[in-house]
Amino acid sequence: MAVAKPKLPSWVVGEFAGTFLLVLFGCGSVAAAVLLSAQVGIFQVAIVWGLGIGIAIHLTGSLSGAHLNAAVTVSLATWAGFPWRRVPGYILVQLLGAFTASAVLYAAFSGPLVAFEAAHGIVRGAPGSEASAMIFGEYYPNPGGQPLTAASRALVTFPEAFFVEIVGTAILLLVILCATDERNSARPAAYAPMVIGLTITLLISLFGPLTMACFNPSRDFAPRLFSALAGWGSVPFTTNGQGWFTVYILAPLLGGLAGGWIYRKFFRPNYSSTIT
Repeated sequence: MAVAKPKLPSWVVGEFAGTFLLVLFGCGSVAAAVLLSAQVGIFQVAIVWGLGIGIAIHLTGSLSGAHLNAAVTVSLATWAGFPWRRVPGYILVQLLGAFTASAVLYAAFSGPLVAFEAAHGIVRGAPGSEASAMIFGEYYPNPGGQPLTAASRALVTFPEAFFVEIVGTAILLLVILCATDERNSARPAAYAPMVIGLTITLLISLFGPLTMACFNPSRDFAPRLFSALAGWGSVPFTTNGQGWFTVYILAPLLGGLAGGWIYRKFFRPNYSSTIT
């Protein structure tokens, strides 16, 4: 009698594939814009991010719930009953998916990347190489393909960047929870992934010029780590000082918790009531 081979848990497939696609589409749009001027303006990058996230959620929602974001996972564990014992595994798989996508993008854009750095006098791993490293990790203010200067750094201070990431992630979590709550009679149901994707598009269009609009520690940390290993050395972890952690990991986690609290406190109870 044949013994069935053990299969990979569906949540592992879902979180890995979903986060892989999120980073492939999203960071890929940044790479195409910075290195090849394929996108013109922040909205074109933002809409690719949004569509990519919507597609990733559609494909993986039934497998893992399509968290694809450590801030979502922690917020759902805190406010929506997601098991805490599964949080470390979800985040680890998200990081692996994001790291793998970064490697694929590096291989795909290696030629344009070298040409871009040569044309702009960028020495990978030296100060100023955040201009090319930004196709992986995020920096504030948005370098826009240029080395950050003292004047540009003054445009967005640490408190402002920290605040932006909290607010953006709080809005994202509020939309996710409200759009998927069965008690919400006006919820978009089958269109929820695209509503969430369009929310990302709006947030990037608004906040992308300031912080590159992270709102997702998994999306930022794994590509940032990849870039450090791929030749940028300490640049991804020193350009904004401790901002790589406080702005792009801690702030989204706090923002996700805040968005979940707002949902539980003000939206969920009222979805259960009758409109009079």
